[in-house]
Amino acid sequence: MGAGGPRRGAGPPDGGWGWAVLGACFVVTGFAYGFPKAVSVFFRALMRDFGAGYSDTAWVSSIMLAMLYGTGPVSSILVTRFGCRPVMLVGGLLASAGMVLASFATRLLELYLTAGVLTGLGLALNFQPSLIMLGLYFERRRPLANGLAAAGSPVFLSALSPLGQQLLEHFGWRGGFLLLGGLLLHCCACGAVMRPPPGPGPRPRGDSADGAPGEAEAEAEAEAEAGGAGLRLREAPPGGRARRRLLDVAVCADRAFGVYAVTKFLMALGLFVPAILLVNYAKDAGVPDADAAFLLSIVGFVDIVARPACGALAGLARLRPHVAYLFSLALMANGLTDLSSARARSYGALVAFCVAFGLSYGMVGALQFEVLMAAVGSHRFPSALGLVLLVEAVAVLIGPPSAGRLVDALKNYEIIFYLAGSEVALAGVFMAIATKCCLRGRRSQHTQPGQGTEGAASDSEDAEAPGDSEALPTGAEEPCGLQAREVPSPGAAAPEVEAEPGRDPKSA
Repeated sequence: MGAGGPRRGAGPPDGGWGWAVLGACFVVTGFAYGFPKAVSVFFRALMRDFGAGYSDTAWVSSIMLAMLYGTGPVSSILVTRFGCRPVMLVGGLLASAGMVLASFATRLLELYLTAGVLTGLGLALNFQPSLIMLGLYFERRRPLANGLAAAGSPVFLSALSPLGQQLLEHFGWRGGFLLLGGLLLHCCACGAVMRPPPGPGPRPRGDSADGAPGEAEAEAEAEAEAGGAGLRLREAPPGGRARRRLLDVAVCADRAFGVYAVTKFLMALGLFVPAILLVNYAKDAGVPDADAAFLLSIVGFVDIVARPACGALAGLARLRPHVAYLFSLALMANGLTDLSSARARSYGALVAFCVAFGLSYGMVGALQFEVLMAAVGSHRFPSALGLVLLVEAVAVLIGPPSAGRLVDALKNYEIIFYLAGSEVALAGVFMAIATKCCLRGRRSQHTQPGQGTEGAASDSEDAEAPGDSEALPTGAEEPCGLQAREVPSPGAAAPEVEAEPGRDPKSA
């Protein structure tokens, strides 16, 4: 199913139907990240019709983003229980229904509940399962796949912002919301594509070799038929059968996960603020409405090129083991761009800001989930992703609404850009220092030269597979420089994987 497969025959196909999954992930990522920002085109009309201030109106985007992130653990549990495909189909219907109902809203509160809560929940139920399924299909080419999927965000942002402006001019905000609701039904088609990969790919559960292979294969088939629900984490009680865990909260005790979670919290405080405020900032500076909306398209055009390019760059043999530092560099570049452009008022200066912001923003978008996958391993990624999104939701509820209140109070965007840039730059500095100092003691042993290029998603499978115990030495470093876990010594309990009867503990 594609040329250049992974190093183990039973690994992800790295191609084949995976390219269809990648295309669906591209569309879902575009809606998830581009939609909340594109809705800001309607803010002035909403402010006029509802007699509200900017901060009150900005809560629509903030709630949508908060639902996208805050329902991460719920999405993880639903994917584990029902599978990726059913969850995404329901999510597409909810996202569409939210925007359709929002077109009939008569109060801001109704907009919060429909466009904010309902559409945000629907986007969340599409976004997280698509990333999980992408990780099951790609291993060696995973950085490139992540970069290509992340490119959906700028592509859709560059298209949705002018589209929203045209819909606003021709149909008003109510007609625009109604038509955008119909557009979100494409998420259902993307969900239908998400069939589980063939064969015993690197799923977050162990494969039986010596014990009862027939039983393990039957379980895998049953879970595959559920639409990719083979993402269950299991732990074996002493002398008993393994029991199912829907959410692995034990990942919170991992030091690498803690560093990543703190970085994402600081990043989310300021990363989205300039993009949300950009259109209205330009309009207040005297830029015509159409030209102001086009600024987001400029960010999108640059972002389109930056994400796949950065994904391909991160997949190089020399850079992949240091992808955490590349992520830190991208955050610092984004923060410095905000700080240096805080006083931009002319259209030329705003265009220059959009180019620099789009480049650094694209690097952040391409690397953020690759760093998490490499830090925690594929077997813990579904739970880790849900918990990280929950942490990020808190920051999203603080950052953009606070920025909106400051705009209403000060009538000045300059301090907003200073605050947002400082928060993002601080996140990059923290990530670099924590990776270098706090986690240095856990990096005493390194992977063999060829391993860094094969993909972090296979680390846990190599450590667990019988007869493959030499592939990943005990305590080896994860490819991003953050060791997420240590391979248990012979006889030690491994709570993440299923205990199979008759399995030799030394084979792990």
